[in-house]
Amino acid sequence: MKYPWKVMLASAVVASMLLTGCSSTSNTNHTNNTGSAATAQTNSTTSSSTEPVSQEIFAMDTYMTVTAYGDNAQKGVSDAIAEIERLDNLLSIGKEDSEISKLNRSGSAALSDDTAVMVTKALELYKSTGGAFDITVLPLMELWGFTTEDYYVPTDAEIASTLQRVGADKLTWDEKAKTLTLGDNQEIDLGGIAKGFTSSRIMEIFKKDGVTCGMVSLGGNVHLLGTKQDGSEWRVGIQDPDNTDDMLGVLEADDCAVITSGAYERNFEKDGVTYHHIIDPATGKPSNSGLTSVTIVSKDGTLADGLSTSLFVMGKDKAIAYWKQHADEFDTILVDADRNVYITEGIADGFTPDSVSADQVQTIQK
Repeated sequence: MKYPWKVMLASAVVASMLLTGCSSTSNTNHTNNTGSAATAQTNSTTSSSTEPVSQEIFAMDTYMTVTAYGDNAQKGVSDAIAEIERLDNLLSIGKEDSEISKLNRSGSAALSDDTAVMVTKALELYKSTGGAFDITVLPLMELWGFTTEDYYVPTDAEIASTLQRVGADKLTWDEKAKTLTLGDNQEIDLGGIAKGFTSSRIMEIFKKDGVTCGMVSLGGNVHLLGTKQDGSEWRVGIQDPDNTDDMLGVLEADDCAVITSGAYERNFEKDGVTYHHIIDPATGKPSNSGLTSVTIVSKDGTLADGLSTSLFVMGKDKAIAYWKQHADEFDTILVDADRNVYITEGIADGFTPDSVSADQVQTIQK
C-alpha cells in the first residue's frame, strides 16, 4: 500500500533559493533523535558559509530536498535526512512494521512521543475545524483507490457504509498515557500533517546544529529558516491550480512554512468527471467547496499542513471566518474556481500576482 499523501506535482516551489546565502538567525536549544544514517545522493558537499549544502531524498512517497547554509550546513542536512527517514519509518501506512500500521491492525496502542504529539494536534484540528480535518478518512481514501492508484468511483451505498468507520470523535485518546484506541474497523493516517511536522522538526535540527539559514521542500511543502544573505526574503512561487506549468503568483516570506493543497495534486477522470483526492469527511466524496487551491503560511508547519486541507474542505466563506478567529496563528491564500484569489492581510503586501491579474486578487481583513 502506498501513502495517500503522494504529490504528483509540487504545489509550491521556491524561486531562486540557491542564488545567495542567508543572514544569521538566532539559535534555540532543542534535542532530536535523528535515527539511521542518510542514504540519499548529495548534490553539493561544500561546507562554506556562502555556498549551500543540498541533498535529495525520496521518502513519504514524494521527493524532498533539504538545503542549508553555514559552517555546519553539512551536519544540519545529514541530521535532517536521518530524521526524515526515521519519521517515515514511524508513520508510513505503506510499511507493515511502522507504528501507524501496527496500530491500525491492533486497534489500540501506546504511541511514541512524536506520534502522540501529532495525534493530539490532529484531534485539536478536528475539533476546531468542525471535522474538516479528520485522520480517520483512510478507509475512504482506500475506497476511492487513492492509496493504491487503482481508482474507483464508489456507489452512494458503498460511501455510506464506509462513512460508518469515519469520525475522529469515535477515537479514544488518553493523552497522559499516550494510548490511542480506534473505533470499530477504524484506521488512521497522519499523512495530512506529517510533512508539516517533519519540516518543523528539520527547522529545529538546523537551529540545534548551528545552521544559519536554509529551506526544505517536502513534496511541495516549503519551510524556510532565516532570510537570504542580503537580508531580503525568499521568493516562493505558488502554483497555478488551473495550469501547473505556471505560477499563480510569488510570495515573499521568511522563517515560516508555506504549504499548499490543491485539487490538481492527485486526481483521476471517469466518464468525463474529474475526482480529486481531498475527501470531505462529511460526505465521503471529493470536496466540492468551490476552492481549487489553499495555501497556508505559518510558523508552525504541522498547523499549516493540517489547515491547508481543512480550509479547502470548508470553502471560502467558512475558511475566511476560521482565519478571522485564528489570525494570530496563520495567513492564507484561497483560490476559487473562477480564479479569484483571496489573500489575508498579513501576507498581502508580499504577494505579487503572475498568471492572474491584480484585479482578481482581493485582500481579506480581520
